[in-house]
Amino acid sequence: MPLLTITTNISLDDQAAQTLCSKASSHVASLLGKPESYVMVSLQTDTTMSFSGDPSPCAMLELKSLGLPESQTAEFSESLCEFINQQAEIKPERVYIQFSNPERHMWGWDKRTF
Repeated sequence: MPLLTITTNISLDDQAAQTLCSKASSHVASLLGKPESYVMVSLQTDTTMSFSGDPSPCAMLELKSLGLPESQTAEFSESLCEFINQQAEIKPERVYIQFSNPERHMWGWDKRTF
């Protein structure tokens, strides 16, 4: 049920992209306390992007999860920004994160909804 979408203007080869996705999956599972078997990560690289008019490395993340605790989004932001900085060398001040907590009937999986 957790989905982390990472959109960035950096280039990664296939191996680096797979490594980033794998580490992000584990990180999100740990961060949310959910089984990694439900975590999906979508990575879009080489996207034309700028932040503050500057095309230096930047990223847009979206973390969507059922039951996402709104009281912890500041903690999640800190953790995800640090993760992206360590794994992709994108400065935290060049990262936006959108958090969303859909209603269970608005999230489908395995021919049904949650």
